[in-house]
Amino acid sequence: MTSNSSENSPQSLTHLDSRGEAQMVDVSEKAKTRRVAIASGWVKMLPETLKAIELGNAPKGDVLGTAKIAGIMAAKQTAQLIPLCHPLPLAKIDVKFTADPQLPGYQIRAEAITIAETGVEMEALTAVSIAALTLYDMAKALDKSMEIGSIHLLSKTGGKSGYYQQPLSQPLPK
Repeated sequence: MTSNSSENSPQSLTHLDSRGEAQMVDVSEKAKTRRVAIASGWVKMLPETLKAIELGNAPKGDVLGTAKIAGIMAAKQTAQLIPLCHPLPLAKIDVKFTADPQLPGYQIRAEAITIAETGVEMEALTAVSIAALTLYDMAKALDKSMEIGSIHLLSKTGGKSGYYQQPLSQPLPK
């Protein structure tokens, strides 16, 4: 698919310089503002796997506690994982799991907050991603068929682009 819009030209993409080469965006002239990002995703599993995790009967131990810590730690390392992300002083990162028998599995939600010159969307998305992967790792002895999906930004506030909220929720897997 091609576009005649200058929207996709190298000059309009902030991570590319005038020659089309990768660059880290200069945020030195931007004001520090409070920025919040919320991301979500899910891990789908067999009903018996969900039950075992809920009862605390997973062979590797505390699945959700371990996955929560992994998500928090990952958010703090986002700039080392994604090449052009700025290192940010995180004021808060929270990861929550909600059992969803309809999935069956867990809905994962991460909230990241900073006061900085650039946003925390990547930190929230990284937290969800790594929390989901850790949940898989902790429960794979019970269910290797687990699926991870729909990792996306739900909302963000702060900065030049202002407020964003995802228009519609992502559909759950069938």
